[in-house]
Amino acid sequence: MCLKAFNMGIRIYKPTSPGRRKSSVQTFDDVTTKKPHKALTRKPRKRGGRSHGTIAVRHRAGGARRAERVIDYVREKFDIPATVKTVEYDPNRGARIALLAYADGAKRYMLAPQGVSVGMKVLSSQKKIEPTTGNRMQLQHIPVGTTIYNVELQPGRGAQFARGAGVGVALNAIEGDWANVKLPSSEVRKVLKTCMATVGSVSNPDWRLIRWGKAGRMRHRGIRPTVRGKVMNPVDHPHGGGEAANSIGLKGGPKTPQGKKALGVKTRHKKKPSSRLILKRRKK
Repeated sequence: MCLKAFNMGIRIYKPTSPGRRKSSVQTFDDVTTKKPHKALTRKPRKRGGRSHGTIAVRHRAGGARRAERVIDYVREKFDIPATVKTVEYDPNRGARIALLAYADGAKRYMLAPQGVSVGMKVLSSQKKIEPTTGNRMQLQHIPVGTTIYNVELQPGRGAQFARGAGVGVALNAIEGDWANVKLPSSEVRKVLKTCMATVGSVSNPDWRLIRWGKAGRMRHRGIRPTVRGKVMNPVDHPHGGGEAANSIGLKGGPKTPQGKKALGVKTRHKKKPSSRLILKRRKK
Protein backbone atom coordinates (compact mmCIF):
# COMPACT_ATOMS: atom_id res chain seq x y z
CA MET A 1 0.00 0.00 0.00
CA CYS A 2 1.46 3.33 -1.05
CA LEU A 3 1.74 5.87 1.74
CA LYS A 4 2.95 8.89 -0.19
CA ALA A 5 4.14 9.69 -3.70
CA PHE A 6 6.55 12.58 -4.23
CA ASN A 7 6.77 14.64 -7.41
CA MET A 8 10.47 13.86 -7.48
CA GLY A 9 9.91 10.26 -8.59
CA ILE A 10 10.41 8.56 -5.20
CA ARG A 11 7.67 6.57 -3.45
CA ILE A 12 7.55 5.30 0.12
CA TYR A 13 5.16 2.69 1.51
CA LYS A 14 3.48 1.99 4.80
CA PRO A 15 5.85 0.05 7.09
CA THR A 16 4.04 -3.28 6.68
CA SER A 17 7.28 -5.16 7.37
CA PRO A 18 10.77 -4.36 8.72
CA GLY A 19 12.07 -4.35 5.14
CA ARG A 20 9.45 -1.84 4.00
CA ARG A 21 10.14 0.50 6.91
CA LYS A 22 12.56 3.31 6.03
CA SER A 23 12.83 2.18 2.41
CA SER A 24 11.77 3.85 -0.83
CA VAL A 25 11.53 2.99 -4.51
CA GLN A 26 11.58 4.80 -7.84
CA THR A 27 8.29 5.48 -9.60
CA PHE A 28 9.66 4.97 -13.16
CA ASP A 29 7.17 7.52 -14.50
CA ASP A 30 9.69 8.70 -17.08
CA VAL A 31 10.35 5.21 -18.52
CA THR A 32 8.43 4.56 -21.75
CA THR A 33 9.20 0.87 -22.43
CA LYS A 34 10.13 -2.22 -20.44
CA LYS A 35 12.18 -4.17 -23.00
CA PRO A 36 15.55 -2.94 -24.33
CA HIS A 37 16.60 -2.89 -27.97
CA LYS A 38 18.05 -6.40 -28.23
CA ALA A 39 20.71 -5.54 -30.83
CA LEU A 40 22.26 -3.09 -28.36
CA THR A 41 22.50 -5.49 -25.41
CA ARG A 42 25.12 -8.05 -24.44
CA LYS A 43 25.72 -10.48 -21.63
CA PRO A 44 28.23 -9.05 -19.13
CA ARG A 45 30.89 -11.15 -17.48
CA LYS A 46 30.61 -11.13 -13.70
CA ARG A 47 33.92 -10.99 -11.87
CA GLY A 48 32.73 -10.64 -8.29
CA GLY A 49 35.21 -7.83 -7.58
CA ARG A 50 38.15 -10.08 -8.51
CA SER A 51 41.14 -9.51 -10.75
CA HIS A 52 43.02 -12.70 -11.74
CA GLY A 53 41.24 -14.51 -8.89
CA THR A 54 42.28 -12.01 -6.21
CA ILE A 55 39.72 -9.75 -4.54
CA ALA A 56 40.36 -6.23 -5.85
CA VAL A 57 37.10 -4.64 -4.66
CA ARG A 58 35.63 -5.87 -1.40
CA HIS A 59 31.94 -6.61 -0.80
CA ARG A 60 31.09 -7.51 -4.41
CA ALA A 61 29.42 -10.77 -5.51
CA GLY A 62 26.20 -12.19 -6.87
CA GLY A 63 23.40 -9.84 -7.82
CA ALA A 64 20.42 -10.11 -10.11
CA ARG A 65 21.00 -11.24 -13.68
CA ARG A 66 20.97 -8.29 -16.04
CA ALA A 67 21.92 -7.47 -19.61
CA GLU A 68 24.44 -4.78 -20.37
CA ARG A 69 23.29 -1.93 -22.61
CA VAL A 70 25.84 -0.70 -25.14
CA ILE A 71 26.03 3.07 -24.64
CA ASP A 72 27.42 5.37 -27.34
CA TYR A 73 29.65 7.77 -25.39
CA VAL A 74 31.29 9.19 -28.53
CA ARG A 75 28.23 9.90 -30.72
CA GLU A 76 30.45 10.06 -33.79
CA LYS A 77 27.53 10.19 -36.25
CA PHE A 78 28.09 13.88 -36.87
CA ASP A 79 25.51 16.14 -38.52
CA ILE A 80 22.97 13.30 -38.79
CA PRO A 81 19.76 14.21 -36.93
CA ALA A 82 18.38 11.66 -34.49
CA THR A 83 15.02 11.20 -32.83
CA VAL A 84 14.46 9.89 -29.31
CA LYS A 85 12.37 6.73 -29.69
CA THR A 86 12.25 5.49 -26.09
CA VAL A 87 13.43 6.42 -22.61
CA GLU A 88 14.51 3.27 -20.80
CA TYR A 89 15.62 1.98 -17.41
CA ASP A 90 19.18 0.65 -17.29
CA PRO A 91 19.91 -1.75 -14.40
CA ASN A 92 23.63 -0.99 -14.67
CA ARG A 93 23.42 2.71 -13.79
CA GLY A 94 21.30 5.24 -11.95
CA ALA A 95 20.60 7.41 -14.99
CA ARG A 96 18.05 6.71 -17.70
CA ILE A 97 19.11 5.92 -21.26
CA ALA A 98 17.48 7.04 -24.51
CA LEU A 99 17.27 5.08 -27.75
CA LEU A 100 18.18 7.28 -30.71
CA ALA A 101 16.98 6.53 -34.23
CA TYR A 102 19.20 8.31 -36.77
CA ALA A 103 18.01 9.54 -40.15
CA ASP A 104 20.23 6.96 -41.88
CA GLY A 105 18.49 4.09 -40.04
CA ALA A 106 21.11 3.44 -37.34
CA LYS A 107 20.15 3.12 -33.67
CA ARG A 108 22.25 3.99 -30.64
CA TYR A 109 21.82 4.39 -26.89
CA MET A 110 22.81 7.64 -25.19
CA LEU A 111 22.71 8.76 -21.58
CA ALA A 112 19.41 10.59 -21.34
CA PRO A 113 19.49 14.22 -20.16
CA GLN A 114 16.98 15.75 -17.78
CA GLY A 115 13.86 16.83 -19.63
CA VAL A 116 14.21 14.24 -22.40
CA SER A 117 11.01 13.10 -24.09
CA VAL A 118 10.02 10.75 -26.88
CA GLY A 119 10.10 12.49 -30.25
CA MET A 120 12.76 15.01 -29.24
CA LYS A 121 15.37 15.80 -31.92
CA VAL A 122 19.06 15.76 -31.02
CA LEU A 123 22.21 16.33 -33.04
CA SER A 124 25.94 15.73 -32.65
CA SER A 125 28.36 17.90 -34.59
CA GLN A 126 31.93 19.16 -34.59
CA LYS A 127 30.61 22.50 -35.80
CA LYS A 128 28.70 25.14 -33.86
CA ILE A 129 25.03 24.17 -33.55
CA GLU A 130 22.09 25.20 -31.39
CA PRO A 131 22.98 24.55 -27.70
CA THR A 132 19.73 22.77 -26.86
CA THR A 133 19.37 19.87 -24.42
CA GLY A 134 20.82 16.64 -25.82
CA ASN A 135 22.92 18.26 -28.55
CA ARG A 136 26.62 17.38 -28.53
CA MET A 137 29.47 19.59 -29.75
CA GLN A 138 32.96 20.81 -28.93
CA LEU A 139 33.41 22.85 -25.76
CA GLN A 140 34.61 25.87 -27.74
CA HIS A 141 31.19 26.08 -29.44
CA ILE A 142 29.14 25.90 -26.22
CA PRO A 143 28.15 29.23 -24.57
CA VAL A 144 29.94 29.97 -21.30
CA GLY A 145 27.75 29.24 -18.29
CA THR A 146 25.96 26.31 -19.91
CA THR A 147 25.43 23.11 -17.92
CA ILE A 148 26.97 20.11 -19.69
CA TYR A 149 27.58 16.39 -19.12
CA ASN A 150 29.28 13.43 -20.85
CA VAL A 151 32.53 15.40 -21.11
CA GLU A 152 35.61 14.06 -22.89
CA LEU A 153 39.11 14.32 -21.44
CA GLN A 154 40.79 13.54 -24.75
CA PRO A 155 39.27 14.45 -28.14
CA GLY A 156 37.60 11.49 -29.81
CA ARG A 157 37.93 9.16 -26.83
CA GLY A 158 34.34 9.50 -25.66
CA ALA A 159 32.78 10.80 -22.48
CA GLN A 160 34.80 10.02 -19.35
CA PHE A 161 33.29 12.14 -16.58
CA ALA A 162 30.01 13.80 -15.61
CA ARG A 163 28.06 10.60 -16.39
CA GLY A 164 26.37 9.85 -13.04
CA ALA A 165 22.64 10.30 -12.39
CA GLY A 166 21.72 13.95 -11.84
CA VAL A 167 25.25 15.23 -12.50
CA GLY A 168 25.94 18.44 -14.41
CA VAL A 169 29.17 20.36 -15.02
CA ALA A 170 29.34 24.14 -15.45
CA LEU A 171 31.38 25.57 -18.34
CA ASN A 172 33.10 28.53 -16.70
CA ALA A 173 35.40 29.97 -19.37
CA ILE A 174 37.31 29.42 -22.61
CA GLU A 175 40.94 30.55 -22.38
CA GLY A 176 43.34 29.82 -25.23
CA ASP A 177 43.28 26.11 -26.05
CA TRP A 178 41.57 25.21 -22.80
CA ALA A 179 38.10 25.29 -21.28
CA ASN A 180 37.57 25.69 -17.54
CA VAL A 181 34.83 23.49 -16.10
CA LYS A 182 33.49 23.33 -12.57
CA LEU A 183 32.61 19.87 -11.28
CA PRO A 184 29.88 19.11 -8.70
CA SER A 185 32.62 18.61 -6.09
CA SER A 186 33.55 22.32 -6.64
CA GLU A 187 36.81 21.28 -8.31
CA VAL A 188 37.74 23.50 -11.26
CA ARG A 189 39.89 21.93 -13.96
CA LYS A 190 41.04 22.56 -17.51
CA VAL A 191 39.88 20.48 -20.48
CA LEU A 192 40.93 20.92 -24.11
CA LYS A 193 38.35 23.06 -25.87
CA THR A 194 38.23 20.57 -28.78
CA CYS A 195 36.77 17.91 -26.46
CA MET A 196 33.09 17.10 -26.91
CA ALA A 197 30.32 17.50 -24.36
CA THR A 198 26.53 17.19 -24.31
CA VAL A 199 24.30 20.09 -23.33
CA GLY A 200 22.19 19.51 -20.23
CA SER A 201 22.55 17.41 -17.09
CA VAL A 202 22.15 13.67 -16.56
CA SER A 203 18.64 12.36 -15.97
CA ASN A 204 17.15 10.85 -12.80
CA PRO A 205 18.56 13.23 -10.15
CA ASP A 206 16.41 11.48 -7.52
CA TRP A 207 18.65 8.40 -7.62
CA ARG A 208 20.61 9.66 -4.60
CA LEU A 209 17.41 9.89 -2.53
CA ILE A 210 16.54 6.18 -2.69
CA ARG A 211 16.69 4.39 0.67
CA TRP A 212 17.40 0.73 0.06
CA GLY A 213 15.99 -0.36 3.39
CA LYS A 214 17.24 -3.93 3.75
CA ALA A 215 20.21 -6.14 2.99
CA GLY A 216 18.29 -8.17 0.43
CA ARG A 217 17.93 -5.23 -1.95
CA MET A 218 21.66 -4.61 -1.70
CA ARG A 219 22.34 -8.27 -2.55
CA HIS A 220 20.21 -7.86 -5.67
CA ARG A 221 22.60 -5.05 -6.65
CA GLY A 222 25.60 -7.32 -6.15
CA ILE A 223 26.77 -5.74 -2.89
CA ARG A 224 27.74 -8.09 -0.06
CA PRO A 225 27.57 -7.28 3.68
CA THR A 226 30.01 -4.77 5.16
CA VAL A 227 31.08 -4.81 8.82
CA ARG A 228 33.43 -2.74 10.96
CA GLY A 229 37.10 -3.65 11.07
CA LYS A 230 37.14 -3.94 14.88
CA VAL A 231 34.70 -6.86 14.83
CA MET A 232 36.98 -8.86 12.49
CA ASN A 233 39.88 -11.14 13.32
CA PRO A 234 43.45 -9.80 13.27
CA VAL A 235 44.12 -11.68 10.03
CA ASP A 236 41.30 -9.79 8.30
CA HIS A 237 41.83 -6.19 9.42
CA PRO A 238 44.38 -4.11 11.39
CA HIS A 239 41.60 -3.18 13.84
CA GLY A 240 40.62 -6.80 14.44
CA GLY A 241 41.13 -9.00 17.49
CA GLY A 242 40.92 -8.36 21.21
CA GLU A 243 38.37 -9.36 23.81
CA ALA A 244 34.86 -7.91 23.90
CA ALA A 245 34.49 -4.20 23.07
CA ASN A 246 38.10 -3.08 22.85
CA SER A 247 39.42 0.03 21.20
CA ILE A 248 41.45 -0.43 18.06
CA GLY A 249 44.64 0.05 20.11
CA LEU A 250 46.79 1.53 17.36
CA LYS A 251 49.31 4.21 18.25
CA GLY A 252 49.30 5.70 14.77
CA GLY A 253 45.51 5.95 14.61
CA PRO A 254 42.93 4.18 12.42
CA LYS A 255 44.12 2.22 9.42
CA THR A 256 42.65 0.95 6.17
CA PRO A 257 42.22 -2.79 5.56
CA GLN A 258 45.55 -2.62 3.71
CA GLY A 259 47.35 -1.18 6.75
CA LYS A 260 47.72 2.43 5.61
CA LYS A 261 46.72 5.42 7.75
CA ALA A 262 43.05 6.22 7.29
CA LEU A 263 42.72 9.78 8.63
CA GLY A 264 44.55 12.97 7.74
CA VAL A 265 46.59 11.45 4.94
CA LYS A 266 46.53 12.69 1.36
CA THR A 267 45.85 9.85 -1.06
CA ARG A 268 46.47 11.64 -4.36
CA HIS A 269 49.92 11.20 -5.87
CA LYS A 270 51.80 14.51 -5.98
CA LYS A 271 53.29 13.87 -9.42
CA LYS A 272 50.10 12.74 -11.14
CA PRO A 273 50.15 14.15 -14.71
CA SER A 274 46.65 15.61 -14.48
CA SER A 275 47.52 17.68 -11.39
CA ARG A 276 48.65 20.57 -13.58
CA LEU A 277 45.16 20.73 -15.11
CA ILE A 278 43.40 21.21 -11.75
CA LEU A 279 42.96 24.93 -11.04
CA LYS A 280 41.07 24.55 -7.78
CA ARG A 281 40.92 21.49 -5.57
CA ARG A 282 37.63 20.03 -4.48
CA LYS A 283 36.34 21.06 -1.08
CA LYS A 284 37.53 18.84 1.76
